[in-house]
Amino acid sequence: MEFISTPDFWIGLFKIVWINIILSGDNAVVIALAARSLPPAQQRKAIMFGSGAAVVLRIVLTVVAAKLLELSFLQVIGGVLLLWIGYQLLSGNEEGDGESKGTGSMMAAIRTILIADLVMSLDNVIAVAATAQGNMVLLILGLAISIPLVIFGSTLMIKLMERFPVIITLGAALIGWVGGETVVNDRLLHGYTMAHPWLHYAAAATGAVLVVGLGKLAQARASGKQAQV
Repeated sequence: MEFISTPDFWIGLFKIVWINIILSGDNAVVIALAARSLPPAQQRKAIMFGSGAAVVLRIVLTVVAAKLLELSFLQVIGGVLLLWIGYQLLSGNEEGDGESKGTGSMMAAIRTILIADLVMSLDNVIAVAATAQGNMVLLILGLAISIPLVIFGSTLMIKLMERFPVIITLGAALIGWVGGETVVNDRLLHGYTMAHPWLHYAAAATGAVLVVGLGKLAQARASGKQAQV
């Protein structure tokens, strides 16, 4: 364990923690959106379990990420899955409606967190794996340190969502944006996307608009049905 005392180890650890601070923003949004409809006690559990499991998942994913990204259609499937998750989170939104608190399932929230984190981490873990350079102690330690960062970010996002409901829509748009990016970053489309850089932003913007548009439409229909009852 002598390498722990070397400057390279601590520099590498700092890099991994910093990368995770930057890359965990969208994950914190997903966790907050998935857990917001739960009672406060279950919110905390969902955030703790979801964040912890997501980081463990990211460690495993980092080890096999390079091989996974070589598979065609994997990111297309993942991107479409993210678009669906963003739509589900927005269409199930109860803005300003406190009486539905507690109707959500904690296990469903944790499942959503894990699926979304799995997809959103496919590209991100490449940066972490490259920084660790095969040092598993450095990799696991750096990712473990990021757990409280994700938990704190998710808790803060839930409080902001309760105070400013528009953040829920922005969060769903972010998931849609990442979903669109993920689709065009697939190995099958990578060459074409590199030759046409505008396609990256067009796909991301389309994903965001699609999620928000369909989510708001579902909200309007649900409100219309409630008004008729």
